[in-house]
Amino acid sequence: MKHTLTLLAALLVVPQAAPHAAEGSVSRWKLDGNSRDAVGGAHGTAAEVEYLPGKTATSPAMFARFNGRGSRITIPAASAPSLGKEDFTLSLWIDTAAELDDDIGDLVSQFDSRSRTGFHLSLRQHTGVTHSQPNSRQLQFGLDAGTEPQFTDEGRPGAAVFAQSMAVYRGKLYAGTCEAGKDQAGHVYRYDGAGKWTDCGSPDRANSITAMCAGKGELFVGSGKYRLGGSSLAESENPHLGGRIFRCLGEGKWEQIAHFPEMEAVGGMVIYRGRLFVGSLYKPAALHRHDGGKSWTALPVPNGKRVEALGVFDGNLWATSYDHGNVYRFDGEQWTDLGRVGEPENTQMYSFATYRGQWQVAAWPTGKVFAWESQAWQDRGRLGTELEVMGMMVHNGSFYAGTLPLGQIYRYDGGGTWTMLKQLDTTPDVKYRRVWTMAAHVGRLFASTLPSGKVWSMQTGACVTWDEEFPAGWHHIAAQRVGEKLRLFVDGKLVAVSLTADAGRLNLNSDQPWQIGAGAGDFLNGSLADVQVFRRALTDEQIRSLAKR
Repeated sequence: MKHTLTLLAALLVVPQAAPHAAEGSVSRWKLDGNSRDAVGGAHGTAAEVEYLPGKTATSPAMFARFNGRGSRITIPAASAPSLGKEDFTLSLWIDTAAELDDDIGDLVSQFDSRSRTGFHLSLRQHTGVTHSQPNSRQLQFGLDAGTEPQFTDEGRPGAAVFAQSMAVYRGKLYAGTCEAGKDQAGHVYRYDGAGKWTDCGSPDRANSITAMCAGKGELFVGSGKYRLGGSSLAESENPHLGGRIFRCLGEGKWEQIAHFPEMEAVGGMVIYRGRLFVGSLYKPAALHRHDGGKSWTALPVPNGKRVEALGVFDGNLWATSYDHGNVYRFDGEQWTDLGRVGEPENTQMYSFATYRGQWQVAAWPTGKVFAWESQAWQDRGRLGTELEVMGMMVHNGSFYAGTLPLGQIYRYDGGGTWTMLKQLDTTPDVKYRRVWTMAAHVGRLFASTLPSGKVWSMQTGACVTWDEEFPAGWHHIAAQRVGEKLRLFVDGKLVAVSLTADAGRLNLNSDQPWQIGAGAGDFLNGSLADVQVFRRALTDEQIRSLAKR
């Protein structure tokens, strides 16, 4: 009887529900001091990875720290799992800092950029996309197998000449417009799907919402009098200047938190080390740091030059300029001049992006993209015969950029090769058409155009995004393909499902290695533990079980 009672007590203490979700993983990198596969033969080779013990009750006993500069674990394709067209689940624990001075980066990936085949799981911080920070701590999971992009006309927000700014905030995409009439002003519109735009008000009387920044759980916008003559259009009759910063209070309500009288129009906006930084679009050059509430600090500008696109990469704040085509780097105290980008005729630099761990910048009037490599700017080729490259973004494994004067969108295919995908603006009888800015939302890439005022979305392969800000600290992520859908879980909760039903047709097999902490975007700036791969779609209950460990 004593033994029977003891056994009964043990059964009461230990749950006897479904088997542990961890059972049946085909690969498991615990990252508890090495990069070996604990259940299979897919052992990795680590570079610049530091293994550390957990120091709190909520952290793993051991984990791997990735430095964001080159840390990665590489698993040869010959020994890594082959996913083909099967259902599968990725599971891992991640720790990220609350205040960032770098992109967060790629978590797990296998992608052949030549055939555009593979998958990625990433946490992205898109900065320097013309004048906006459109995405903050966005969780992305995507698959592709050489598909060609599909474009959708998402309509024209209000009376927009163009959406000069875009950002994703609390699950929704917002666009800031330039509306040129004498009695018109720049508005903020919310995208509510299928070409529907909801007016969220006009924070200022100026003709444009020139910049947006999502981050710290907030949406900030900047106003300006955009000079349409710079796009070879008739100047706006609206006389009001901008230079004001607003914070979204929800429901179309806006709180003004700054007015810089010297600014005709707000330029770049970005969050760096937890602070909002704001530049001036036109002369005189200016840079301001938000210190909370309505308190701001005026900062020096490099060599008296304007700072335009503001991006964050590898610990520094970076700035393009419309004065002499230089790029500058700020470490929080002083500026470093990185020189004129490329050919001497380059005079304006429009946008930043991170691709395969390298910082990219877009140029006028050579129509080229350049990468910062070995302390110099390396030519990545010209986009057709275009003169200017504007918004740029890495989406679902590939690198995209928009142009002037034909308003085209291109994909980078390696070396100096750029493939033209579509002319997004076909307005007749104008000199310039622009693809101005971009944002990632609901698994698609969105791009704005001038002068048609339309916004387009692009889908390639299958992709799902969680359009909230991923929380700092230790959290569990699960990503899976189940049939024709992709699903994302955070801390055991289903947070996003792909909108399109075509994931199952994508064959992911390739001869490229798997990477942990690296991929098509940036090297991971954070820590990982217990990375697992299952060649099946785990149930919701099994994922919740994994998230409790």
